[in-house]
Amino acid sequence: MNEQTSNTRRIERALGDWMRARLPFAIAELVMFFLKQGWAALFGGLLLIAMIVTDRIWQEGWALARYDALFLYALGLQVLFLATGMESMREARVILLFHLTGTAMEIFKVHAGSWAYPGAGVLKLWDVPLFSGFMYASVGSYMARVIRSFDMRFAPYPPFWATVLLATAIYVNFFAHHFLPDIRNILFVATVVLFWRTRIWFHVGVRDYWMPLPLAAFLSSVFLWLAENVGTATRIWLYTGQTPGEWVSLAKMGSWYLLLYVSFVTVTVVFRDALSSKPLTETRAVPARSPAVSPPQSG
Repeated sequence: MNEQTSNTRRIERALGDWMRARLPFAIAELVMFFLKQGWAALFGGLLLIAMIVTDRIWQEGWALARYDALFLYALGLQVLFLATGMESMREARVILLFHLTGTAMEIFKVHAGSWAYPGAGVLKLWDVPLFSGFMYASVGSYMARVIRSFDMRFAPYPPFWATVLLATAIYVNFFAHHFLPDIRNILFVATVVLFWRTRIWFHVGVRDYWMPLPLAAFLSSVFLWLAENVGTATRIWLYTGQTPGEWVSLAKMGSWYLLLYVSFVTVTVVFRDALSSKPLTETRAVPARSPAVSPPQSG
């Protein structure tokens, strides 16, 4: 555990103790849960704020294009997070993977006519602003930070090769469905079949909780869909036929649900120590003797 992580844990413990002394236990744990979630999503939250602010103030005649300013802002955030220890070099490698795979998808989707970036900018690659890669990177940043912040463990975890195969199939389908039959319904079923037993164990204050991984993926897709509406409302990008202020189709929530599995498997390439092939006991640190052991319910 590095010094930054130790300091963060001390602050969390002090804040948690303060709230538990003044609030009912369940409410104190819930408040801590949302505070830690917000801390993990800090990079993405700051990007959303920048989208909203620049949409309100940016003028077409300014020397620096909005997309270029957002790219420099996001790059500065990344440097700041690394310099202050809020992100480690291990997490930075995850974010780089997200940036590369996300930018590749953006280039393909824009040229396939799925959506477009209407603004001008110098820092563009085949009509895709380089800033777009940071939007995917913010998902990677969140996943890496939330695993560390909540001391997450995933158990029982399916064979790693199977998860990589599923993630690859999902990623390829995002491209292939433009030419071949869309197999997303099969992929939806595959995510549940493969991960239906997998629990995300996480530590909030003084207790451990768990949540089924597919449920966590669904809830995360809802929040990403809401964030996507911020992106379109502020005219960062627009889907074909969409106008600013028009809500993004709910079908896109399904796309985010599937993409989250690609994101999650990408993170586990680096965070393999968070995976356990066996069920965990109530302490989460020791594999359970049998699947029949019943850990405490989340809530």
